[in-house]
Parts: sequence; structure tokens; C-alpha cells
Amino acid sequence: MQRFQLVQGVVLSWLLVAGIAVPGVPTANAAAPAAKPPTVSTGSVALVSASSAMLKGSLNPHGAETSCYFQYGPTAAYGFQTAPATAGATPGEVKVTKLIAGLQSGTVYHYRLVATNAIGTTVGQDATFTTKKIPLTFKAAAAPNPVVFGNSFSISGTLSGTNSANHAVVLQANPFPYSTGFTTVGPPKLTDTTGAFAFPVANLQQNTKFRVTTLGVPAIKSAVLTELVAVRVSLHVRATGRHGYVRFYGRVAPAQIGALVGFQLLRHGHPPLNVAGAAVKRASSGTSSFSRIVRVRRAGLYRAFVQVKSLRQASGSSRALRIR
Repeated sequence: MQRFQLVQGVVLSWLLVAGIAVPGVPTANAAAPAAKPPTVSTGSVALVSASSAMLKGSLNPHGAETSCYFQYGPTAAYGFQTAPATAGATPGEVKVTKLIAGLQSGTVYHYRLVATNAIGTTVGQDATFTTKKIPLTFKAAAAPNPVVFGNSFSISGTLSGTNSANHAVVLQANPFPYSTGFTTVGPPKLTDTTGAFAFPVANLQQNTKFRVTTLGVPAIKSAVLTELVAVRVSLHVRATGRHGYVRFYGRVAPAQIGALVGFQLLRHGHPPLNVAGAAVKRASSGTSSFSRIVRVRRAGLYRAFVQVKSLRQASGSSRALRIR
């Protein structure tokens, strides 16, 4: 038996030296598999949001050390790529994923997987996905609020979300007693490149609710803003001939018959101090007046504050006058 094994080994060695293939035994000069570029397949996309997405793909390095990356962009020319990542040198399939961010909402993006090794580079097929849209939302404010009767103010803000730039918006108003519903005031305006807008409003005469809305269906509306209209109050001071006494007088527009006027001393860091009061009386069809002789015990800034009873306008005050 040992002699047979020895003879068998000698014959096998002779065959291998001669280059004759023996099933199950590699020959000494058998050629290794030829290296080749990686095989690449662009995969699907997941976790798509308004600004990011997870790209997928697979590749086969074919036993050679391989790196890979994704190309992506708004056209088939791409323009962006992820940082290269190693895929190893395995002879089988390798799964690849990469999260990309900083994308524009509501936009079609092209992408593909690219792999390279010492033999060559292979690009995967082009694929596309669309980022989600950001819903349009308004942020608006009115200034000044309240506005003095007959004066101008502005409603301004921004429209945010996908396609908010150069978007047509309109201003709608619903005046006191707020029973007529909202109607459009003036022509539409286009937001600027940042989505900003502004609507100047002139000669507002009564408390009014406003909102800004987009055109089209469905319309996107801002929150309702209530712009208050403070009565216009003028205040004058005249000497009376009596030491320490002055006459406060003035007018209120629109007419506020029966409203109370408080003559107030303004104090830094403290609420105004009421020193006297009077009732508003009729002066003309559109205005009312007040007058009162008041003893002034302290020098300082004084104003007239009119407490309005009607809900059509808001209470208002005059400019401050200095009494020495």
C-alpha cells in the first residue's frame, strides 16, 4: 500500500511539472482570474424630504480594492458628488448608501453611483427623484398698531415655502363691525426673491381686520390681524391769569361725544398720573372738543388721554406738552 502511494505521488508530481491539469489539483502555472473594473448598479432612493435624501446602490469590486461615490444634481450633468468611500476588495456584491442634504424643495434631482479601482471606473445608470415641497405659510404684522385716525400704516411680512418667491398675494379687509366678510383691497402684489411683501394702507378710519392671501386654489391665508384706529387727539395749553392754573383744551376726531378725557402727568418709570378730567363735547359734525382749567402742581410733560366707549375706534392720546 505504501509503495502504491509513493508511485502515485511521483506520477502526480510528473503531471504537474508537465503542466497537465489534474481534476481538483491546481497546476503550478495555472493563470489567476483576470482583474477587471467594478460592476455598478444605481439603486433606489429613500427618506426623501424637502432638503435631503438617502441614495442607494450596489457594486462588485471583483476582488480589487475599490472606492465609490454618488454624483447628483438638478440635471444629468450632476454638478455635485459625495465624498469617496471605500468598498473593499471582495469578489461579491457590496451595498452602498449615502445621505445627501442641502437640496432645494420641490426639485427633480438626477443621481448615479460611480465606482473605481486600479483597472478602471464604472458609472451606474442615471436615476431621478423629486424632493418634497414645503407648504406655503405666512408671517405678517402691522405697524404701527394702533394707527392714529386718518394716518397710514403698513402690513408686511414674508411668504415661506416652496415657490414663495415672485408669488402673487393680495390684501383683504373686514372693517368694524366685522360683519361684511373679507374683501380684496387693491391690486395683487408679487413677493420678492425672499418671499417678502408689503401693503401700505392710507387713511384708515375705523378698526379693521386684515389678512394676506395667495391667489389660486387652494388659497393660503395669513392669520387675521386686527388694526386698531386710535382717535386723533390735539392738546393745547393756555394761561388763565391765575398763578398755578392753566387751561387744557383740544379736539378729538372723529367725534366722541361723552368720552372722558384724562389730563396726565408723564413720569419716567411710572404709569401716567391723572391730575384732572373732562368730558368730550360736540364741536362740529366730524369732531368734538374738550376744555378744563387745571391746577398744575408739578412741572413736567402732560398729555390728554381720551377713553373711547365705541368699539369703532380705539382710545388715543395727544402729544405731550411741557409745562414749567
